[in-house]
Amino acid sequence: MDHPTDSSSDRETANSVDNADSDLILAASPAARRSRQARVRWGDHEVTIGGDAPVRVQSMTNTDTVDVIETAIQIKELAVAGSELVRITVNTPEAADAVPHIRDQLDRMGINVPLVGDFHYNGHRLLTEHPAMAQALSKYRINPGNVGKGDKKDRQFAQMIEAAVKYDKVVRIGVNWGSLDQELLAQMMDDNARRPAPWDGKQVMYQALIQSALSSATYARELGMNPDNIIISCKVSGVQDLISVYRALSRRCDYALHLGLTEAGMGTKGTVASAAALSVLLQEGIGDTIRVSLTPQPGESRTQEVVVALEILQSLGLRAFNPSVTACPGCGRTTSTTFQELAKQIDDFLRAQMPIWRTKYAGVENMKVAVMGCIVNGPGESKHADIGISLPGTGEAPAAPVFIDGQKALTLRGDNIAGEFHALVENYIEKRFGGH
Repeated sequence: MDHPTDSSSDRETANSVDNADSDLILAASPAARRSRQARVRWGDHEVTIGGDAPVRVQSMTNTDTVDVIETAIQIKELAVAGSELVRITVNTPEAADAVPHIRDQLDRMGINVPLVGDFHYNGHRLLTEHPAMAQALSKYRINPGNVGKGDKKDRQFAQMIEAAVKYDKVVRIGVNWGSLDQELLAQMMDDNARRPAPWDGKQVMYQALIQSALSSATYARELGMNPDNIIISCKVSGVQDLISVYRALSRRCDYALHLGLTEAGMGTKGTVASAAALSVLLQEGIGDTIRVSLTPQPGESRTQEVVVALEILQSLGLRAFNPSVTACPGCGRTTSTTFQELAKQIDDFLRAQMPIWRTKYAGVENMKVAVMGCIVNGPGESKHADIGISLPGTGEAPAAPVFIDGQKALTLRGDNIAGEFHALVENYIEKRFGGH
């Protein structure tokens, strides 16, 4: 069948080719952040949050804080995994008494990660009555929604801020829609009902979250708090809700912002939801520190939430923590599991070595490795990596070309391709990064 020719469309296509240079595709990159910078300290160790600092990774223990040894061990695991601050529950006098001992245990182990005290309901009393705990912590998390009711609210909030000012500690004013200040919410609901065109309930909730955080920050400043030492969070459990709230929050203040999808859930659901929400905001330049709130699977390490947080930042190009391993998903051309096994071996090996390599090989965290399963994309992806291998697919010759720095270096054959490539990766790291 003959098809009519759209001459104008043809001309537009030709013009678009001719003018290709004037229609360049701009490389995507996260927008610049514009927040104040907080300095969280323990001894000589300082973690900056906001401003020109990298986006920081935080985590939280799930141990009974009263158990000093168990808590210190988990904090060490989280810190070694990559957490730059670790939050612990401080909910009883016994937990408060344990904090200095936890700090001492960590110091003896050489773990200088700053500790964040998580306070609800009775933080004003604990910080006042346990000065050793107040000093052993590097940062306080205060929830305006449960610091007190009625005329007690301002007084008890002030006690917590006074401790932060006295000991020069950073404070996160952390609002959560599951524990939002009900007096404030009720007042805003009443005000909304009198509007000529009332907002829906969710809009009032958004506004109440932000109002609670910002009014608390203003009061903290009136009490003498350095605004640079104030970090804000407004956590919700819905992806679109979190994006909406933080976009509005970032327009209304310049405090450093802590991002996190609260109660994200477990497994794939929690990981995907957290990555979806945080990635949108970080790409827009919103957020200075993150925590991924995953519910651990039975028997799963608490460090998984740190691993996910690191992957989010590295995938966005915001930070580099570990060499990246590119591997194809497999298809009918790759009925062998060899490439999958090799990709996992290499990835596990690189991650296991990174605690040593970070100090020995400067820049190794930026290295890219490709382990591909057949000839279709294998050579191309391998050329884009620092070192890559293209394994033979089903029906292909039993040969695996290896590419180093974009050039074909050699071809591996035989039954020990995995072992030989493993050795090549180690040799490449030593040669390229060993002289730093």
